[in-house]
Amino acid sequence: MIDFSHKVALVTGGSRGIGAATVKAMVSAGADVVLHYGSNRQAAEKTADEAGHAHCHLLKADLNEAEAAGELWGKALSWKGQIDIVVNNAGVFEAAEVGCSDSHWREVWQRTLQINLIATADLCRQAINHWQEKGVGGSIVNVASRAAFRGDGPDYWSYAASKGGMISLTKTLARAYSADGIYTYGVAPGFVSTDMALEAFELDPTLRERVVSEIPMGDIAPPSQIANTICFLASGLATHASGQTIDVNGASYVR
Repeated sequence: MIDFSHKVALVTGGSRGIGAATVKAMVSAGADVVLHYGSNRQAAEKTADEAGHAHCHLLKADLNEAEAAGELWGKALSWKGQIDIVVNNAGVFEAAEVGCSDSHWREVWQRTLQINLIATADLCRQAINHWQEKGVGGSIVNVASRAAFRGDGPDYWSYAASKGGMISLTKTLARAYSADGIYTYGVAPGFVSTDMALEAFELDPTLRERVVSEIPMGDIAPPSQIANTICFLASGLATHASGQTIDVNGASYVR
């Protein structure tokens, strides 16, 4: 049984989708959770209400800003004076067609890499420095994507690249710091029933049918299955899996 009693977790992008499901699962297992959100306070409040508001601390931060991750860490740490688990879940999925304007191309690449990869690395750095200074261990779970391994659509180069970077980051941190009791894991979902996916389906009415046709299980994953995987990895029940990435994609891509 997973028990997060006396543990404090920081979950980025915790207001909706995978992040919200993770917040709820961690609170139900006894954790106190810093719920980071980007802009949607209403959604964050709703998730906190459903999880148990007494065990959630809401913090807003725009991870597209260079200093935001460091500031978020400081505020999160000040809540309970400790953070034991970091879940890097916040991310963007934005299209940039190969023939789009140079300015749009650069904007999408810069925003995607900043939020999906650089902010993740910044938070990992803050956590590792803190844990090493205190002489304690901790767990990091980076939410990547199936796209890190098999690539993505022709308009989503930046997304696939950013998630591939997260996988390499995860492996590097595991090799460097597992001996110190700092364990780093990845989770690579395929399509998940989140607002981000539903927005993509609205933009392309044929996308859902095409996506589902590639999934042997016949449907996209519920966020709870990704959250359960995150909780297992963060629990300390499989520390020798540090550096590994768990695929949760309905067997649509098997490595």
